Amino acid sequence: MQPGPPSEPVRMQGDLGRRAALRRQQLGLSRAEVAARAGASPEYLQYLEENTAEPGIGFLLRLAGALDTTVAELVGGTVELPSGYGKAAAHPEVLVLGADECRELLSTHGVGRVAVTVEGPPGIFPVNYTVAEECIAYRTTPDAGPAAAAGHEVALEVDHIDDAFSQGWSVLVVGYARAVTDPSEARRLDERAHSGPWVGDGRDQWIAIHPARITGRRIRALATGAPPTATS
Repeated sequence: MQPGPPSEPVRMQGDLGRRAALRRQQLGLSRAEVAARAGASPEYLQYLEENTAEPGIGFLLRLAGALDTTVAELVGGTVELPSGYGKAAAHPEVLVLGADECRELLSTHGVGRVAVTVEGPPGIFPVNYTVAEECIAYRTTPDAGPAAAAGHEVALEVDHIDDAFSQGWSVLVVGYARAVTDPSEARRLDERAHSGPWVGDGRDQWIAIHPARITGRRIRALATGAPPTATS
């Protein structure tokens, strides 16, 4: 059945429609399939995904169940929490990732953390990175912590955590970092970058990491009683 006017409106803390559509796509489900699970019409689900809506808590509970997630995740109530707040799965499996799968997960851009130790205590800095040919590069300012990576071996970690399913993956890149000084190379990196640094403009110094080693692991939740296939 299609829900009527919400009797118990819930104040949205995020973009409900966008989150619901993204979760549906992650699960590979059509609108019709999710609507059937949630007891709604496909038209209503389309409206919810494409417009600002405040459905009642009853429908939110059904929608969260249909999408194998929680109401808090759907309404953005967890956006200020660190990744991994969910409980561990009852039957986790740890898979060692090959180099090709690691590179695929790194994709062409994202946010990672670079670990730097230069004449002092170690530091870990979040950076917007991009993959270009044989290097992974990020922008910073010459006097910022991430710039200290230049001329040293450093580590860059990229990961993804799915709190709803208590699973995720992590890729670690170790290699030599250098400051990009060639203007033509810097322009090519500018053109390939998906986004500017999230912290703002004025960060025009590219640091390129040439991977010497790429490793990764994936944690996934097994169905009850299912034997693990490969662990480490």
